[in-house]
Amino acid sequence: MGNSYAGQLRTTRFEEVLHNSIEASLRSNTVVPRPVFSQLYLETEQPLAHDGRTENDDEDEEVGSESNSPPLPYQMKPPPEGCCTIDGFCQAGRDLRLSSLGSDPSDVPPGFMLVGVKSPSLPETLLVCAVDRRFLPDERGHNALLGFLGNCMGCGEKGFRYFTEFSHHINLKLSTQPKKQKHLKYHLYRNNQGVLVKGAAICWRGHDGRMRQMGPSLSEGHVTSDEQPPNMALTHPTHTPASYTAGSNVDPIAPPQIADVPHSLTNGNHVVPSITQPPLNQSRPGRPSAKGSHANAGPPKKRHKGWSPESSANNLPESAAKTPPSSSVLSTLSMSSVFTNGARSETAAPLSSLQGSSLTPLSPPGLSVTIPDQLLHTCRLQPVIFKGHGPLPQLTGNANEVLLSSLLQSCYLSSQTLPRVYQHYGPSPIQPLSTEMQILLTVYYLVQLGPDQVPLIEDLEQIFMRSWRESHLSEIRQYQQPQTAASQGRHYGIETTSTLPGLPLHLSLPPQSQQPLTPSQLPWLAQLAASSCGEGVVVLGEKIGSLAQGLQQMFSRLMEGRLENTNYVVIIVTTPGQETQSCVVVTGKHQCRALAESMYSPKEGLKEINYQLSTGVAQELIHYCNSQQDGDLDSLLDSATVDSSEPSPLSSSQESAEERSLKTTHSPKDTNSPKDSQTQCSKDLLSPKDRASSPKDTCSEYSVEWREVRPIQLAVARKLLSHVCAIADSSTQNLDLGSFDRVSFLILVPSSEVTFQQTVLHLWNSGVLQELGGLDQECVSQREAERFVVKMDQSAQARIDSLTQEAQSNSYTLYILVHDHAHCDINGASHNSSDSGLGLVDQLLNSRQVRDAPNILILHVTSFPFALQTQYTRISPYNEIHWPSAFSNDVDLYHEKTRYFGVSELLESTRSGSSLPLMRHDSSFESMASALEERFPKLHSAVIRTTVLIQHYCIALMAASGRIDSSHNLHKHTSVETLEIVQSLLTASQQCPAHHGHMVLLRIPSLALAAWAHRRLSRVRRQLGLEESFEIILGNPNQALNIGQSFTDQIKTWLKIQNADWVPQTYLELEALPCILILSGTEPLGESLPRSLKYCDLRVISCSYLQRTTLEQELGLAAYLVRAESRPPHNPGPGSDLLESDAEKLSSTDNEEEEGQENGDSPVSCSQQVQSCPDSGALDPFPAQSTTSPNVSQKGTMDVIQPPSQSQTQLQPQPPSFSYPKATIHQPQVLSYSQAQPISQLQPQPQIQSQNQSLSQTNSKTYTQTLPLHQSLSQMQIPPPQTQPHPPAQSHRQHSKSTSSGSLSPRASSPQQSCSWARGVSRPPSVLLPRALYDIITASDSSGLPRCTSFLPHMSVAWASSFRPLLSKMMTCTEQSLYYRQWTVPRSYHMDSSNRTEGRSDNFHPRRLLLSGPPQVGKTGAYLHFLGILSRMLIRLMEVDIYDEEDINYSAQAEGVLYHPPNASWPNPDIMGTMPFDYTIHDPKYDDISSVYCPGFTPSFEGNPVRQEDVYLRRRTSRIKLSKYAAYNTYHHCEQCHQYLGFNPRYQMYESTLHAFTFTHLLLGEEIQLYFIIPKSKEHYFSFSQPSGQLESMRLPLTSDWSPDCIKSPIFTPTTGRHEHGLFNLYHAMDGASHLHILVVKEYEMAVYKKYWPNHIMLVLPTVFNGAGIGAAHFLIKELSYHNLELERSRRLEGGAPTGDVWPFIILADDSCVMWNTVELDARNGSVEHAVSLKQILQHMEACPDLAHYGLCGIRKWSSRGQTGNKQREPFSRGHLHDFLLLNVDRSQNVQYDQNRFTCHDVDFTLRLHSAGLLVCRFNSFSVMKKQIAIGGYRTFIIKTKTTDVPTSVGPSQYICAPDSKHLFLATPAQLLLEKYLQHTRQKLFPLSTKNYTHPVLSVDCYLNLGPEVTVCFLSSRPHSVNISTTGLLFSGLLLCFADSFVTPGFLKKFTFLKGATLCVISADRSSLRQTVGRLELEEEWRFRLSDEFQTANAKEDRPLFFLTGKHI
Repeated sequence: MGNSYAGQLRTTRFEEVLHNSIEASLRSNTVVPRPVFSQLYLETEQPLAHDGRTENDDEDEEVGSESNSPPLPYQMKPPPEGCCTIDGFCQAGRDLRLSSLGSDPSDVPPGFMLVGVKSPSLPETLLVCAVDRRFLPDERGHNALLGFLGNCMGCGEKGFRYFTEFSHHINLKLSTQPKKQKHLKYHLYRNNQGVLVKGAAICWRGHDGRMRQMGPSLSEGHVTSDEQPPNMALTHPTHTPASYTAGSNVDPIAPPQIADVPHSLTNGNHVVPSITQPPLNQSRPGRPSAKGSHANAGPPKKRHKGWSPESSANNLPESAAKTPPSSSVLSTLSMSSVFTNGARSETAAPLSSLQGSSLTPLSPPGLSVTIPDQLLHTCRLQPVIFKGHGPLPQLTGNANEVLLSSLLQSCYLSSQTLPRVYQHYGPSPIQPLSTEMQILLTVYYLVQLGPDQVPLIEDLEQIFMRSWRESHLSEIRQYQQPQTAASQGRHYGIETTSTLPGLPLHLSLPPQSQQPLTPSQLPWLAQLAASSCGEGVVVLGEKIGSLAQGLQQMFSRLMEGRLENTNYVVIIVTTPGQETQSCVVVTGKHQCRALAESMYSPKEGLKEINYQLSTGVAQELIHYCNSQQDGDLDSLLDSATVDSSEPSPLSSSQESAEERSLKTTHSPKDTNSPKDSQTQCSKDLLSPKDRASSPKDTCSEYSVEWREVRPIQLAVARKLLSHVCAIADSSTQNLDLGSFDRVSFLILVPSSEVTFQQTVLHLWNSGVLQELGGLDQECVSQREAERFVVKMDQSAQARIDSLTQEAQSNSYTLYILVHDHAHCDINGASHNSSDSGLGLVDQLLNSRQVRDAPNILILHVTSFPFALQTQYTRISPYNEIHWPSAFSNDVDLYHEKTRYFGVSELLESTRSGSSLPLMRHDSSFESMASALEERFPKLHSAVIRTTVLIQHYCIALMAASGRIDSSHNLHKHTSVETLEIVQSLLTASQQCPAHHGHMVLLRIPSLALAAWAHRRLSRVRRQLGLEESFEIILGNPNQALNIGQSFTDQIKTWLKIQNADWVPQTYLELEALPCILILSGTEPLGESLPRSLKYCDLRVISCSYLQRTTLEQELGLAAYLVRAESRPPHNPGPGSDLLESDAEKLSSTDNEEEEGQENGDSPVSCSQQVQSCPDSGALDPFPAQSTTSPNVSQKGTMDVIQPPSQSQTQLQPQPPSFSYPKATIHQPQVLSYSQAQPISQLQPQPQIQSQNQSLSQTNSKTYTQTLPLHQSLSQMQIPPPQTQPHPPAQSHRQHSKSTSSGSLSPRASSPQQSCSWARGVSRPPSVLLPRALYDIITASDSSGLPRCTSFLPHMSVAWASSFRPLLSKMMTCTEQSLYYRQWTVPRSYHMDSSNRTEGRSDNFHPRRLLLSGPPQVGKTGAYLHFLGILSRMLIRLMEVDIYDEEDINYSAQAEGVLYHPPNASWPNPDIMGTMPFDYTIHDPKYDDISSVYCPGFTPSFEGNPVRQEDVYLRRRTSRIKLSKYAAYNTYHHCEQCHQYLGFNPRYQMYESTLHAFTFTHLLLGEEIQLYFIIPKSKEHYFSFSQPSGQLESMRLPLTSDWSPDCIKSPIFTPTTGRHEHGLFNLYHAMDGASHLHILVVKEYEMAVYKKYWPNHIMLVLPTVFNGAGIGAAHFLIKELSYHNLELERSRRLEGGAPTGDVWPFIILADDSCVMWNTVELDARNGSVEHAVSLKQILQHMEACPDLAHYGLCGIRKWSSRGQTGNKQREPFSRGHLHDFLLLNVDRSQNVQYDQNRFTCHDVDFTLRLHSAGLLVCRFNSFSVMKKQIAIGGYRTFIIKTKTTDVPTSVGPSQYICAPDSKHLFLATPAQLLLEKYLQHTRQKLFPLSTKNYTHPVLSVDCYLNLGPEVTVCFLSSRPHSVNISTTGLLFSGLLLCFADSFVTPGFLKKFTFLKGATLCVISADRSSLRQTVGRLELEEEWRFRLSDEFQTANAKEDRPLFFLTGKHI
């Protein structure tokens, strides 16, 4: 027969026939069925008999009728007289037909459902009725109450209690007994159009012989918990999370449906499910791939143990699923069971006390099972009964000796609770797994479990899900297509993997045409499956009438010893006509113990351990262990009293470590080996005091680096800062960073004294306290740093209360609450008593005071963020910061000196082919512990394992010390691993002159056990005389660190600490101290361990609590930062970003794409034959990550670095690379050290595989012997490739303190010279795990990720649904967070469970951040640095760059005359009239323009002139802190400004209206139409015509008006390109005073300015000014203001007021004026300058009595040097004014701004204003600060060509061209080109004027910049104008720009010019140019040439300007 059925089709056919044969035999009492094989081979295929049955045949099978007798005829009662008897109508005559009632509104009472009734007389339609849902079955056909309660939907009559009565009322006219099961056929529901339609069939389970499809449906009404009857068995109890409150994915109360699809099989109603997933591209969904192996498709043969032969090659090894019991309890929601605070979880029915649980169905009365007496004593086990389907009978008798668990029942329920998304999908609803299928799959799962494995409910759940998905692959796939976005672009729902731990490969998926699995077939198939594993699984199914009978039978077998080799008994009850019932009894000793212990909560487990220790129960065990040696252990110890005079036999010290390790391994019976090869003289171990006194005892390699801040920490700190800024920048107004001037913080840490001190130490060393200004540099001590760190114990309440009060009173301080190790306490405060210490975080951080304080920001920091990532989380996914990966494609992104080695790298080391994985288990320890567990069944396994482990350590210490006589064979009673650890600990300090050593971490969670272990080890150490060799430290989280004085002195010497009182308070300070640290506590609380940690012994941690957080927390203790130099540059190795199971990422990171090889398969190990290297042996290798770097040259050859020879290895402990008595599947035995060991793991290189071919074949997992790399390749001598090992050439090493010493050090030849600590720093610690955990952690799930990633993430959360996908290997951390946010819900005692707001999809706290990163990676340093840079940023936000330049062009000879007294408040117009006008420009921004000629001033032309473009970027600035009177840009949000800005969320956005305003001006020659945008709130500043509402004028106050809170002058701010950065928020500058502020914007920028400043009035310039400069804006403002002044005077005149009294002043302010200052005279200090509000300055200036006499007033520009020269004492001056002007539009009516100007328009205007005789006054006691804004502004015009919009480099010579020439035209205004040309070509144009101050260029009526080396003499041609005297002045040039009629030939003839002086005449066109030359008779004195006529480089349509140059004759 063999493999003849291997083909897929034959297999399938065989299964069909098998089904038919089984079914026939079960159905028939007489006919013997045809043999299966004759049917298969002799008959042709024919339709199956079962399919031929009609639907009515099926329906007529009654539930309880065994006989085939015909049904009894039924006579209906005659209807009452006068009733309606028409079919389809009720007796009241109302229509009941679905077709009639479909669109009518229906009133369905709560708890009732609409049901379709099938009438025999109306087969084509249904009748509508309402039935109480309690009397209808759920989707699995269960839980329908007997009886009936219905309402008539026609007449509305209610309360029919009997279906017979109801059938009469609705005129069913039946011929048989009315039964609800027959006639209530379908659920009804309303479709999208609101029409009532037929839904899924009602699943009457026992009645429906064909197992129809089932699936829940959305119901019309939902029953609540109050409406559920008390005896409703197995419903979803609403007090558990199964009730799925609104928003979750599953609706458990949804009613069942039956799809009316008679012949389709959509669920696993088939014989044998497959775990093989069909490929997605198959033509027929759901059919297995033909490539799969189906040879074993029948019952699995015994030899397979449930696995097919192929499974071992590419799937998980058998041990992968050997897992301890999961307290990962799957409750109704398939949640892992979690228990907290000693109270069992409410999600999983508690295990040993479940009789009254809501999940326990009530047992039928009268059925009870008696538990045999002395069960525990007889069988030495406590059976665990898993409730399955159906009610469990009452257990009587000694119930304490049996444990009950509802894990399995919860799993069954959850895997049948379909998510809502599947309920109405497709033509028929998708059905869940049938009960029979679940039971059969359970049996298959139990069959394949190994003898030591414990069932994991998670595995079973995944098997159910896989089977269900395969059954419905096509429907799910269709459903999943549009769901891409919701599932992060991945089809999470479809699993395409080939295997799942838990099911054999060879179970094939039957085809869709298969018959359903019937209850009667189930026991036979289950027994068939169980037969493959012998007695391992026993199925009791046949002849079992009830669960009680089955349990009674099981108990009797158990007591008789017939279940000795049975681990599981499955009881199946399939009584015809009743629902299938089942339960599973665990009878394996190991499994029972593991499951029993997993039923304890962690707290209860510790209590039980304490109880066993305190009551002395454990004493028998300890005594038993002691007596196992050849003589009592204590008496052996007593005989080993140390005699100081007796030399200890330190024999064979020259023997190599390698030889010793070989002896240890190969000859355990060699009595000499323990003593001779592993002894050590305690006398030689100098005491610390002796060591300190030795002058040579210093180790040059020792350095402590943990205080350094690494580049990646800086990057994370900046990332945190950017998230804070993002919160502030969002429009939600949740954080106003601009309002804070300092940072304060409080760091909350778990209640561990060491963690507290460690955080204080980091804080103290970080410099953050000095930076934040909290403490002075001198007085900072750690004691003062403690004020900023709080332990989360009862004292925390007061600290946080004081902080919230402080935050309320200091609104300008930003408080950061850093919640470090945020996963430690996430319990809700309401669920914990105040003394438990739990729930504090919730009580404090989630309190209303903290939550609502606008200046408190919470930062959660954790390595395990999963519990904070649930559906109800308070943290927005946008506020999560994940630690980035430091390496991408092996490139060091952050230039780190270190490389992180975490959980994923540990896992990688188990696969990477290294000589010994860094993570391993200890087989001999496990076997000893297992034997004792069987001997002491009542003792907790933690007590047994700890006792064994400490015994091992004690014996190893005795053996290694050499104090015990070698005849005792001590090594037999310890394990090789323990012996190696102890030897390494004892010998390490001998190899360093300063006696540096290693730390061994012993993790014992129970405090009581840890204390016992500490006492025991300390006693043994004392008796062996090893007290000075190493310290034993008890790490109790509640107590401070305590170590001996001698060791403290040693550490002080190493750290060079002088303080006599100093003691180490953190584990970090124990760097290099040889010690055993016993770390206790339920979980690690964030304690960091030193780099000298070499062994992480986790052999006694609990295997019961399988949550991802719990596992990774323990493994995180071994996380390590390794020097990056230790790693070859081209080797992906364990450090690659392929697999990260820790909190950072799974596979790829947020900032990198996935790269590298597939994780599970190691690349081919390219090995070279090299000798073993000292100190790099199997003890603690650094596989692949710490290897020497083999040079892989371009030709593919490999240069090998030869290690030192064996002769150099002397005292160094050399562990065996095969330290297990038995080779396991994970550790193939390496033959010997002389065989080749690969030096590195590389990408496959075909050229170098030949020489290690045999080794690679012998050893499928070749281990890598690794060497640390301590120097660059260039420093090494690399010999050519060798085929045979030979002694190496002398290795050279540059000794450096920054690199650790290593095995290549030349000093290795002397054992006393090499520092073992320094070597160890470059290698991560080795981790020893319990076997059960090791198997779980190293196994991968179907997605290729470690199994632990698919576990429940944390004990306080639960899975939202069983129907979740697995985590994907490709997920980034962000996607992983979204996964947990979608698929987990917090349990009721989780602090986030209350965080739900109805009607909102999220309830995120806006000021809450989450920083997650792997353990020990440096998160504390990152957030401390973040606090520092946040503080700097706030100071930076409070500071601005202010232009701080000294005034220019001050002459030293300036006269010292004082015109006004220094304290004068206002200028006197008469005095001002006598003051000379200062023509010289002093503003430093104009240091690159032409100076204005002023007699008596001599400038200095020094240095190179700076080009104007550069000056903008290179001007000097100072950082000045903003005063409270500053002006702000749009980024400032404070409470006071919200209304001012129009952004307050409580108000609607301010509405604005657009108003046109027209006026005429002569210079413009046409009507100008302007637009005002006026917010509604500002309309009172304007007057409008009535009733049209036309804008008439802007209201102006009267001169006599005065108000202390009002500014009279309107403020105009022209602006462009600065909608975000312009300083338009004057609220604070005005100190809240009422003021009229108008932004003058260009038309094309109107929308964006309106968006950013919705509450500001805008004046929109006409379209023609879109390309104009600042001159046009000021021109229009001034002319509009004068026009408005006239309108206001007219309006006032109409009102009867005097016209002259209207206020004529306006303010022209630059958009970069940020602060204002005033100078006050102080008798003692002279003048003092301080910040003042703009309101104060303006009110002072407006109050000037003679202000109307002045044409223009202004203030000084601020400089840190104050006023320059002698002018500083003069309070007022006449001269140029800039930036901030008070303009009298009335007096200056006839002087206009030049509307065409782009540059120097203010200089030009001031000169013309002065020449017109108007007074100009500068208030020197006031100054304005201008902020440097590098964006926008009127100076940022880009010169670009006409042909392209891209700015191109165009030189000044190209700005002009000859008229009518072909030239590159520029798309730049002509006036700007002219101004730029004149500025940059002065030497060409005015050669005589360059650096010639005494011969200036005469410029008539205008000022133009001709460059800094040319002096311009401004003269006005207007009559009566004020000009300087030009007598005797020779001009070097003449500039006439748009000369008007006032310029005459006579005017020009007054002036004398040098010979050769240059003339430049500028006009708008060529004709006016010629007219000007003719009119002014210029040709008489000036010579012109044709070639001297030019135009600007503009096209004709752009109206170029023309100019003519000439020379003076």
